[in-house]
Amino acid sequence: MAVLALLWGSGFLWIKLALNGGLTPIQITAARCALGATVLLLLARAARQRLPRDRRTWGHLVVAALFCNALPFFLFGVGEQTVDSGVAGVLNATTPLWSLLIGLVLGSERAGHPLRLAGLLLGFAGTLLIFAPWRQHGLTSPGALALLGAAASYAVAFAYMARHLTGRRTGPLALSAAQLLAATGLAVPALAAAPTAPTAPTPTALAAVVVLGVFGTGITFHLNYRLIAEEGPTTAATVGYLLPVVSVALGAIVLAEQLSARVVTGMTVVLLGVGLTRFRPRTPDGTHQPGRTVPVPASTEHAN
Repeated sequence: MAVLALLWGSGFLWIKLALNGGLTPIQITAARCALGATVLLLLARAARQRLPRDRRTWGHLVVAALFCNALPFFLFGVGEQTVDSGVAGVLNATTPLWSLLIGLVLGSERAGHPLRLAGLLLGFAGTLLIFAPWRQHGLTSPGALALLGAAASYAVAFAYMARHLTGRRTGPLALSAAQLLAATGLAVPALAAAPTAPTAPTPTALAAVVVLGVFGTGITFHLNYRLIAEEGPTTAATVGYLLPVVSVALGAIVLAEQLSARVVTGMTVVLLGVGLTRFRPRTPDGTHQPGRTVPVPASTEHAN
C-alpha cells in the first residue's frame, strides 16, 4: 500500500521534471500511454489474459481511454506548466467530488446522508480557497482550470466505465492494456500534429517520463489490482487519501515548492470534504450501506 501510494503520488513530480526538461504535455501523454500499455501487455501475456476482440468493447474502450487517460494526462501536463506539483496532486483529489456531483445531476447517485452533501460543498470550498480568485496573485489561471478539468474528466470516465466496461469477461490486465493502447492511438496523431519543443529534452526529462510510464502508469495498476484482491476495495480506496500527501511532500523536498498557509488550509479542507463524501451510513443490522463499485482506472492519478 505504501509503495502504491508513493508510485502514484510521485506522478506529479515526474510530470513537472519532464516539463522542466523540455518535453511538451502531448509528448508526455503519448510516451506514458505507450510505455504503460507495453507494461500491461506484458503482464497480461504472463497472466494469459487475451485482449478483447469485439468491436463494441473496443468502442467503449476508446471513449474510456479519452476521458480516463489521453485527456486528463494531457491536461495535467498543461496544468503543471504554471501550477506546482503538490497543488496539482491535491486538485486531483477532487475527483470523488466531481463524481458525486455528476451522479446527483444525472440521478444515478443519491446524496444520502447530509454529511455527504456537506463534504461536496466543503470540498469545493477548499478548492476555491486554494485558487483565491479574489486575490491579485491567486492561483486562478488556465493551468489551474486545466487541472480541475482533468479531475472532472476522471469522474466522467469512471461513470462511463461503470456502465459499459464492468462485468466483461476480459481479464482486468488485458482490459486495462487495451484501454491504454486505445489512449496511445488517440495521443500519437495529436503528437504528430502538435508543434515540437524548441529544445531537445534533457536526460532528466527522458528518465522522468520513462519512470512515469513504466512505474506510475503500468506497474501501479498491477499493484492496485493485487491490493484489491488481497485486502479489498475499501483498503485500496484509502490509497487515494495518501496521494496528495506524497505529491506535496515530494514537491517541497525535491522541487523546493513553497506552500502558503492559505493553500495548506485549502488542501486540508479539500481532503476533509472528500473524506465526508465517502461516508456510508450503517444499515439496521450494523453493516455499511453498499456503495456503487467503479472500475480501477489504468492511470497514475488514482482519485478514489
